[in-house]
Amino acid sequence: MRVARVSWDGADPAEIVDGIRAAAAPPPGLVKRVGEIIEAVRERGDDALNELTVHLDGVIERPETHRVAFKRLAEARGAVHAELLEALELAAANVRAVAEAELGGEPVAVELGQGQRVEIAARPVAAAGAYAPGGRAAYPSSVLMCCVPARVAGVGRLALASPPEPDGTVGALTLAAAAIAGVDEVYALGGAQAIAALALGTETIEPVDIVVGPGNAWVTEAKRQLFGEVGIDGLAGPSELAVVLDGSADAGTVVLDLLAQAEHGADSPLVAISPEAAILGEIATAIDVAAGERPSVADAPLALVDAPSLESALELADALAPEHLELQFAGADAELARDRVAGCVFVGPTGGTAFGDYAAGSNHVLPTGGAARFSGPLGASTFMRRTSVVELGDAAAGELAGPVDEIARAEGLPVHGESARARGARKTPRTR
Repeated sequence: MRVARVSWDGADPAEIVDGIRAAAAPPPGLVKRVGEIIEAVRERGDDALNELTVHLDGVIERPETHRVAFKRLAEARGAVHAELLEALELAAANVRAVAEAELGGEPVAVELGQGQRVEIAARPVAAAGAYAPGGRAAYPSSVLMCCVPARVAGVGRLALASPPEPDGTVGALTLAAAAIAGVDEVYALGGAQAIAALALGTETIEPVDIVVGPGNAWVTEAKRQLFGEVGIDGLAGPSELAVVLDGSADAGTVVLDLLAQAEHGADSPLVAISPEAAILGEIATAIDVAAGERPSVADAPLALVDAPSLESALELADALAPEHLELQFAGADAELARDRVAGCVFVGPTGGTAFGDYAAGSNHVLPTGGAARFSGPLGASTFMRRTSVVELGDAAAGELAGPVDEIARAEGLPVHGESARARGARKTPRTR
């Protein structure tokens, strides 16, 4: 054991925390080596996996496949001795009970079979930072989208950073939105330096616990590099829109929806998918003329995809997992929309993405680049930290000690089991 005595006078806990974290810092070169491994797998796939499995995992021969045959799962149950299998099944049942309770919303408190109580407590982070883009224009809507949910969550301190105008101040539109949202502090800072200041703190800026909000590539990369030192909402890429439509859709309105998203920049991918070639032809004919009449529209890429059926069009949209998805076809409804893989889904002939960008009530800070496969809109829950609280009485500790010991010894961690058995043997409270 590397034992260090620390004497603390009660001031500046961050300094003590830094010292404790430094003692468990990753070894030098780890970041570089992990990056090399990731790139090898990205570029060479299975060939890289085969090499790495031999060199790093110690497998003697290059494997033909890395997938374990499914029948081995059932066979393995029979190979594990009864006491350990029973302990694993008990642990799974308890984890499942808490997970199922979480589906009903938070806070959650579950009384489990051995007498223990597990609570999932949700509390707001102490401080949050939001970034509102600037530069070409002010974006008060982004201030509202980021800061109102933080206030609803109950965040104690809310700071906003936004790029300064040439005179060094933040514009009135941004400041007005900040006032409406209840922001505590505003900083005239843009780009990666704004994210770094919020995450790390400076002599004049206190650090925050989470940084949220859209931004350019510099902002996004800063969030990527600082994640771990600070929480983030996600990594925002270019704005996206996919439209699944049939001949019942109004081509002119769909064109406007597509061009509205093209206002975000030339790197905003746009897609229209339909089993009916005629409607795609109408869009192709109209969109260049319409874009030319609207100077705010950038030269964004648009893919018009002929699909064999409406079902396959929806399948392609799910594979794209776009930031925004419009369902512009006969029979589209909310039930169908709930099954889609997208950041935000707009349903029916009046369901335009622009409403969600500003005032529908949904949040416009959404996953991009396919991240809707595993994440969703920014909301109050983004600013909540979750804590498990476990209460075990003597009886529960006594019942669980044996199963814990079985699993711990199977994992080669016998002191875990020893610790549990010591607690389980406790019968009367200690007195001073």
